[in-house]
Amino acid sequence: MTQNLLVELLVEELPPKSLQMLGNSFAELLVSGLAAQELVGKDAKTTVYATPRRLAVHVGNVAAQAADRAVLQKLMPVSVGLDAQGQATPPLLKKLASLGAEASVVPDLKRVLEGKTETLFWDSMITGITLTDGLQKALQEAIKKLPIPKVMTYQLADGWSSVHFVRPAHALTILHGANIVAVDVLGLQAGRETQGHRFEAKVNPIVVHHADTYAQQLATEGSVAASFTERRADIVRQLTAAAAHEHLVPVDDPALLDEVTALVEHPNVLVGRFAEEFLQVPQECLILTMKANQKYFPLLDADGKLSNVFLLVSNIRPADPAQVIAGNERVVRSRLADAKFFFDQDRKRTLASRVPELDRVVYHNRLGTQGLRMQYVRAIAAKIGKFLGDERLARQTYEAATLAKADLLTDMVGEFPELQGIMGRYYAQHEGLSDDVALAIEDHYKPRFAGDALPRNTAGVCLALADKLETLVNMFAIGEVPTGDKDPFALRRHALGVIRLLVENDLPFHLDRLLSQVIDVIRDDQILRQWGGTQQSVVVTQSRVISQESSNQLHAFITDRLAGMLREQGYTAQEIDAVLSLNPQKLSDIPKRLAAVRVFTHLPEAASLAAANKRVGNILKKSEMPGDTRVDNRLLQEQAEQVLHQTLNDVLPLTDQAFNAGDYAGTLQRLAALKTPVDHFFDHVMVNVEDTALRNNRLALLAQLHGIMNRVADLSKLVAS
Repeated sequence: MTQNLLVELLVEELPPKSLQMLGNSFAELLVSGLAAQELVGKDAKTTVYATPRRLAVHVGNVAAQAADRAVLQKLMPVSVGLDAQGQATPPLLKKLASLGAEASVVPDLKRVLEGKTETLFWDSMITGITLTDGLQKALQEAIKKLPIPKVMTYQLADGWSSVHFVRPAHALTILHGANIVAVDVLGLQAGRETQGHRFEAKVNPIVVHHADTYAQQLATEGSVAASFTERRADIVRQLTAAAAHEHLVPVDDPALLDEVTALVEHPNVLVGRFAEEFLQVPQECLILTMKANQKYFPLLDADGKLSNVFLLVSNIRPADPAQVIAGNERVVRSRLADAKFFFDQDRKRTLASRVPELDRVVYHNRLGTQGLRMQYVRAIAAKIGKFLGDERLARQTYEAATLAKADLLTDMVGEFPELQGIMGRYYAQHEGLSDDVALAIEDHYKPRFAGDALPRNTAGVCLALADKLETLVNMFAIGEVPTGDKDPFALRRHALGVIRLLVENDLPFHLDRLLSQVIDVIRDDQILRQWGGTQQSVVVTQSRVISQESSNQLHAFITDRLAGMLREQGYTAQEIDAVLSLNPQKLSDIPKRLAAVRVFTHLPEAASLAAANKRVGNILKKSEMPGDTRVDNRLLQEQAEQVLHQTLNDVLPLTDQAFNAGDYAGTLQRLAALKTPVDHFFDHVMVNVEDTALRNNRLALLAQLHGIMNRVADLSKLVAS
């Protein structure tokens, strides 16, 4: 007989940022544990409940006892289990006894030949586990495996025993239909009582009548919306309605919405206001302080500008919410006053006046201070700017790089590190610096995460590229290489940022040359002096050693990040391998090459040409190529090799023209003309003949063919393995 099952753990307030993950994991682990014991089907309908004070799951069609099942159990070799007369030996009897079987089953044992050994098997029937025993095991395992950010240790009521869990647990409710399942975990015995809302429950405790009435009783008797998903949707509905009433729009922040959903059991959206004078402070500061400190939802107008209206999500629904609103307005007023004070104080000093103080800010104990790092970044950025533009761009980039880290020393960034760069832009504009410089200061951190926007101007691109490359080169130089899931300096993110800056801006840099130039700046004191390096930085530079090994390691690291990014974009491993195996240095060309390879693979001739290319490559690897790879027309004896040579001469100018124009798809498409001549060549021409001159001439012909076919990608990588 099957009935629906309810399991609820009532606990003290759970960490809000982890609640949704904990709720989903608790349900998934518990159901998988029951399914493994055949107490529930793998496709059982599961409903997850998670509130600040409870983790619960409702599972459909759970059996009171698993069905009995036949099991063929391996015992031991016949030579060990039976004596010469075919009677059971003591080891066999002992094994059977351990399995709960009598000696009478010996005649029914099966003999199975395993290789050269005949083995005894017992065909037995195992009684299905009861729900009580199975749930006890599944619940203990689920609690043990929960991805708890930080475990608490607390004593039970006996004052002696201790348990470990995310928060102290106070009640355990387990119902199979209307019946309690006698399970105990965390020092709690299962029952049918739970608690509703701390302040607004109509009944406390709530006596849950049936597994299927749990959510309804919590809502009607306990004033609790048990479902995280439904509670979140209710908050969204209320936020949207309240904002529309004010003719405004709430900020879009799914993470904040999830966190607020995890803080309330009975959401009630209210409207608050603050003095308009605070709107003189940059809106990023106000929005951040309201979201991070108070969990409010700021409201924006149609142009995306911050208004003085905000929404708060209360956990209570008083008849008159005026006091709740007034209390929150008092709190937000003091928060915004702090932000305004920081902003006003910071503007009393220029960014340039803060730059010398960067020499007192340690960047890394083996790499020196932020001041020293800024000098490296400035020199690298200026060189990149000069290469991409002119002296004017180099000067803009130099000025932005000099000031880029100065806002780290401001009060506002000290309070809200998330505003680094952003405040630098505001302070630069306040000082009258050009918008190009101000935007570059803000944007040099971009892209900060996957999908983030790129810098908005060329100076910002130069500075962002320099900032990330300096970090990568110096960190690899001292052996700070990411391992496994550990990446404390976010080097993977920096590498992806470099890739996106090069590719999406179609920059003409070759990766190996770019890395070499960065390394030259870091270890060449003359270059650093040229771009304003101090005596201290010159001394450090003269002692800075960057090995070829670390440089190669960094190059491989960036290429590996690129391959991962391309896989996420939908390219196959074969396509990526075909392009990257040629080690193309201009990263901005790689997407174009991949697109061309994808077009090529749909040509009727593609499979044959890829296979022929692989064959040619294998022949050339095994052969000793002559120093001179020019083809001698006088040694072309067979018609097939003559035709192939002529076709190559016809195709080469066309592929050259297309390749040099960056038309990689056209380059590969023109290879289709080679299919028939290549097939005929391998059908009628022997390459490894005894005549050395003839053999070398044919190898030279294949080398030409191989070179033409592999300019865009290594086509042999497209052959199905």
